[in-house]
Amino acid sequence: MGFFLFKNIVRNSDKLFGNKTPTRVSLLSRFCGTSLAGKMEKVYLRNASDTKELDIVFRFVNENLKINREFNFRRQMNEPIDAILARIQSNIIGRLAKSCKKSKIKPPAEINVKLLSDKYDDKFNELTFEDLVVNQDISNVKLQVLDTVYDLVFNPPWISSLKFLPSCILAGFVIYPTNVQIQFGERQFSKAVWSKAKRPTDTDWEVCGEGFQYLVTSEDIGYHLKFVVTPGNALGMTGPVVEKITNSAVQESPGRCPFQDRHRHTTNSLSESNEIRVVSYNLLADLYASSDYAGSTLFSYCPAKYLQIDYRKPLFINEIIGYNSDILCLQEVDQRIFDFDLKEILEQPPYNYHGIMAPKGKCAEGVAIFFRNSRFDLLDSQILHLGSNIPVLPVFESLWNKIKVNAQLAERICERSTTLQTCLLRIKGTDNYVLVANTHLYFHPDADHIRLLQMGFSMLFVEQSINKAIKDFNIGSPKNIGLIFCGDFNSVPECGIYKLMTEQLAEKTLEDWQSNAEQAVSNVELAQPFKMGSAYGAPEYTHYTTLFAGCLDYVFYQNDRFELLKVVPLPTEEELKANTAIPSAVFPSDHVALVADLKFKSD
Repeated sequence: MGFFLFKNIVRNSDKLFGNKTPTRVSLLSRFCGTSLAGKMEKVYLRNASDTKELDIVFRFVNENLKINREFNFRRQMNEPIDAILARIQSNIIGRLAKSCKKSKIKPPAEINVKLLSDKYDDKFNELTFEDLVVNQDISNVKLQVLDTVYDLVFNPPWISSLKFLPSCILAGFVIYPTNVQIQFGERQFSKAVWSKAKRPTDTDWEVCGEGFQYLVTSEDIGYHLKFVVTPGNALGMTGPVVEKITNSAVQESPGRCPFQDRHRHTTNSLSESNEIRVVSYNLLADLYASSDYAGSTLFSYCPAKYLQIDYRKPLFINEIIGYNSDILCLQEVDQRIFDFDLKEILEQPPYNYHGIMAPKGKCAEGVAIFFRNSRFDLLDSQILHLGSNIPVLPVFESLWNKIKVNAQLAERICERSTTLQTCLLRIKGTDNYVLVANTHLYFHPDADHIRLLQMGFSMLFVEQSINKAIKDFNIGSPKNIGLIFCGDFNSVPECGIYKLMTEQLAEKTLEDWQSNAEQAVSNVELAQPFKMGSAYGAPEYTHYTTLFAGCLDYVFYQNDRFELLKVVPLPTEEELKANTAIPSAVFPSDHVALVADLKFKSD
């Protein structure tokens, strides 16, 4: 069987690919079963933009000549057709010479590569592919290679990008392809199949699953997996098939993970319209976990293989989806993990979340909020880089004027890349609204004053956002909008942030203000207007390493708007220190996830 593909590829096209150039993928000739000599086949042509580049990819198969090979060419759209066909013919002749010599068979005396059409007769030498594809009717044009004749199909469904599968595949965890991009088709009309074999070179593969995600089983241990996808569209048209095979075989599960025991408390999603399950989780960015400093100092107790992102990803993704949450607030999210993994899993069926990423300035990691589309309408989202905005936003002016007199303090807080992310959500089927805030505050041992100020500025922005939402969306009563503020605050309960959030006041006498003598804050008192509670109170540990163990993460909620239904119990200290500390083989991060069920209070 053979197929022939013309690809007029978009290069650097923001319209289709953002700022990422599409990668060339290997295409399988699996369209109509086994090809016979003289049988009619199809030519797939892709003309995606006005670019002048023409990529030509085809698989030439001839059992008699012992050849089965994919050919790739990049030509120009305005190049004469005869010149392109001559180049194709030359390459086929060269490859046939090698294969025939190896097989000790006589190559054909003549190899014809030509276009056929009753309409054009022999006038193709006067045309370019630009003339043929853009300006002419190609329905009557066919391609002949030796004795095989191909029909031409224009712009079929097309897999324009498909990233490789992970290097670490664990039994009991979900596997999936990343960065799947389909042109001229849609995922819901495409067919994906998983198969397994002992060796990547095996010809017989056993089908083991369908769909774009596959839950690897213990029966797959020792097998390589193959993912095969046939793109399709609503009209029933299919395009060239693409496959990926894993480089490594499926490994055994690391054993029972503590988060799997926590999942027993979240086996089902919440069913009541005014009930909301919230998760806050610092994932431990690969940016930090893969550094030399992490291996030698921060997490020296953790074997290097358990710090690798391909090992940790399936753990924290399976942990997240097992909580069946309505809202996810994540910290230390690598941009590429958000783009290629979290969105790939969470935004697809059956989960159907919507995710928004907020990078920390120019850093390759940041915070992200996901919410379930079936539960909420997104009305507004904001990303505020605190440092650069502190001196310029009017809402910050009063507090800024009190601290800018200390030049060192002003410089330090304005240089921070700390980001505050907010999403205004309307609970579907109700008149109630939720403002979700998510942040990861600055970490440094002498920066209690910086963190407390960052929280003060954040609460000023949140207060303004809620007041604006009430006005902009005609919210009938302030009682119909509630605040949930999650994050890694890098602050223990004894410090001022916990006091500010739960008691609404951080007095000027707090020790936090003196955490750095040269940047000491004087005559500053912070207040915020919301009656807030901490879903977990002040637990002993949300972060556990050999260098530091304590409570840094919180789910703060407005307790005059929400009732706390329950929290999922945290891992025990025995579990946290079973492998000295975390991360470990069964904990993918140095933080633990906080999971709280809330219910909007009725009047």
